[in-house]
Amino acid sequence: MAHPKILAFVLAGGKGERLFPLTSFRSKPSVPFGGKYRIVDFVLSNLVNSHVYSIYLLVQYKSQSLIDHVRKNWVLSSVIKDHFVTVVPPQMRMGPEWFQGTADAVFQNISVMRELNPELVIIFGADHVYRMDVRQMIDFHRKKDAVVTVAARPVPLEQASAFGVIVTDSENRIIGFQEKPKKPTPMPDNSACAYVSMGNYIFNKDAMIESL
Repeated sequence: MAHPKILAFVLAGGKGERLFPLTSFRSKPSVPFGGKYRIVDFVLSNLVNSHVYSIYLLVQYKSQSLIDHVRKNWVLSSVIKDHFVTVVPPQMRMGPEWFQGTADAVFQNISVMRELNPELVIIFGADHVYRMDVRQMIDFHRKKDAVVTVAARPVPLEQASAFGVIVTDSENRIIGFQEKPKKPTPMPDNSACAYVSMGNYIFNKDAMIESL
């Protein structure tokens, strides 16, 4: 199966209020980790190491530190046009407001999707510390001929109430979503755990544009 043309949006506009005072002068994705690294480096490394090279980093609050870090450390290529990590502030084309959430952040950049015309659109958060081979998620999405695929992980029921819970059928098709439920719905094959969303999505481009 040939590698599809992919465009990634990385959402890096969070305030990171729970990390205060580390976020007094920077956004959460820009918080240092392990010396010279930043939290945002995890998602960017995951994408680039998975051969996803067209990346728009959507910034918002206290973004200068993040912009400087990306400019200095994430120049993928100066000659290959589809190899880039580009920082994008709110476009404000529909009004003076900043991004009003995940869907609005992507909607404000819908012209980019139409211009680059990828097969798949990836939407990942920038404020998580983890390692992931995104190619496995891409392959799963294409083999299932899915419209949208959401990355999730099993979490014990007693902890799942603190997160967004995905409800699936026995074939892992999404049939519902619960935002921090008091009684999370367990996984079909594991009554002790629930699927918790990682906030990582893959969309078919046409379906994404239509839904926006």
